[in-house]
Amino acid sequence: MTDLTLPAMIDPSLRAAGPSAGQTPRNAAGIAKVAEDFEAFFAGLVFDEMTADIEPDPVTGGGEGESMFKSLLNQEYGKAVASTHALGIADVVQRQLLQIQEVA
Repeated sequence: MTDLTLPAMIDPSLRAAGPSAGQTPRNAAGIAKVAEDFEAFFAGLVFDEMTADIEPDPVTGGGEGESMFKSLLNQEYGKAVASTHALGIADVVQRQLLQIQEVA
C-alpha cells in the first residue's frame, strides 16, 4: 500500500528518505524555530483567554482599536514567553519532530 500523506500527494519530491545513520538533520534549526513558534502561538492563545473578560480602561476609551491591539500585545507576550522556553512546549515539540524525522 502506498503512503498517502498530503504533502507527498501534492509534490512527490517531498518524499525524501530520512537521514542516514550518523547524519544530523539538515533542518534542525528550522525544526527548533517551528517548535518555538508553536509555543509562542499557544502562549498567545492562553494570554487571549486570560484577558478576554477584562473590561477596557475608561481612561483610554476602549473601542475596536483597543481590542485589536490587545490581541497583538498578547501575541508579543506569547513570543516573549516562548523565547525563554518557560513552558517547555517547544522542547517537547522539537523532540517529537526530530524523532518523526528519524523514523521517516
